[in-house]
Amino acid sequence: MNVVLYTRYSSDKQSETSTEQQLKVCRDYCDRNSFTIVAEYKDEAISGRTDVRPQFQKMIGDSKSKSFEGVIVYSIDRFGRNLYQSADYANKLEKNGVALLSATEPISDGTPASSLTQNILMAFAQYYSEELGQKISRGMEYNAEFGFVNGAQLPLGYKAELATGTNGKKRYAINETTAPIVRRIFEMYADEDKTTAEICRHFNEQGIRTARGGEFNKNSLRVMLRNKKYIGINTYKGIEFSGVIPQIIDDDLFERVQQALNKNKKATGRKKAVGKEEYLLSGKLFCGHCKVKMVGWSGKSKTGKKHQYYKCNNSLKKLCGKKNVRKQLVEDFVIAHCRAILTDENIAKIANEVVAYNEAEQRNNEIVKSLKKEIANNQKQQKNLMDTLKLCEDNSQRSMILSELSAMEKERSELQIQLDSEESRKITITRKEIRFFLMDLRNGDASDLKHRKALIKALIHKIYLYDDGKLTIICNNGDTTTEINTSLIDDIESDMLAKSHSESYYLGDSRPP
Repeated sequence: MNVVLYTRYSSDKQSETSTEQQLKVCRDYCDRNSFTIVAEYKDEAISGRTDVRPQFQKMIGDSKSKSFEGVIVYSIDRFGRNLYQSADYANKLEKNGVALLSATEPISDGTPASSLTQNILMAFAQYYSEELGQKISRGMEYNAEFGFVNGAQLPLGYKAELATGTNGKKRYAINETTAPIVRRIFEMYADEDKTTAEICRHFNEQGIRTARGGEFNKNSLRVMLRNKKYIGINTYKGIEFSGVIPQIIDDDLFERVQQALNKNKKATGRKKAVGKEEYLLSGKLFCGHCKVKMVGWSGKSKTGKKHQYYKCNNSLKKLCGKKNVRKQLVEDFVIAHCRAILTDENIAKIANEVVAYNEAEQRNNEIVKSLKKEIANNQKQQKNLMDTLKLCEDNSQRSMILSELSAMEKERSELQIQLDSEESRKITITRKEIRFFLMDLRNGDASDLKHRKALIKALIHKIYLYDDGKLTIICNNGDTTTEINTSLIDDIESDMLAKSHSESYYLGDSRPP
């Protein structure tokens, strides 16, 4: 398998040696698993608290090229600051057919235990990210109301200044160097009838860059021209707070720009986007006959009503005769099966497996072992030098030994800081948390999209579907395979029919009734 490596160190407690240690562990991991490293991405002196990292974003973008199938990180927090951020970007990689693998954590070795742990941890993170988001949201709304900077990239024309008596909070201030550029952009669009493409070309040719340091483009320019911050309005989740930010553009110019934007908006752009249907079993549902993936598909009945299916990928190429399966029916069936799996006994077993495996992997942390070994060697060498110093009578030699001791002590201190940093980054997740999470999945609302996604993510590895109605469901723990026959499928069909008198659902039916 072709893979790439991603490493990062922050600027506070780590140094260049940190990425070298990470690379060594990642390379050893690839050697053990016979992976071929095709590229290495390395961000230095950049905090994981932001995803605005050049090499990180390049790696995410390159994943679309299909030139590699996995991203290897030393640990998940090297990929992102926490599981919530990691889950978001892991999903982006997954959509591009790229797996996220950790060289030191229990989500990486492809065994049933690691597969189960990976999916439980990621599902856990996704499921509870909204709670975290709500806490952050309250703080960000407060900042928006009182004109404080929320931590995101400031729009062109502004800078952040410390506000007195606010415990380190910053307010928006006008950047006298870049604010004239903003005014000129608004004037060119409103008064000179310049297109967004012409404006972008004008400033790019002059070497003027956006707030992020990149070239101007039409999409970002339109966003800029709609930004109400330039007229002193701070907006957060649809709530507007007026007069809390210094104004760069006067109200009249801003309004003329809005009128011009609306006038130039294409007719096709006026239609609101229709919510995209999510196929929850994508990547997990396989044709039982030819074993290739089944993909989401939609069609309309004679009455014009839209229906969603899963369709064998080979049937699209006329290489397989597998019939389509109704999306809602098979997804409801799998959700019901997932909830049935989560007995009290299985929940306890899964929680024990996840926590035990996680603890074992943490004990086998290769970088921690390496740092401890280096510290021990450093201390041994210092002791030897001290013994030599006691016997040395030559002043010049004593001076050299003392200088070397000082350098070695500095090195030991730096190694200890790195060791403390590595040991503080362990994933701590308890049996109680895992049990609560799984019980919540079992007892939650089976119609809730977030709940359904978390169930499938946590428990389902693969599903094989046959035309005779048989499903083979393989769970993430690797030792639970369930075969469901036609009679059980008939039962679920009857249940579905009872709920919807105007529709009939059949797992083998390729057309709407």
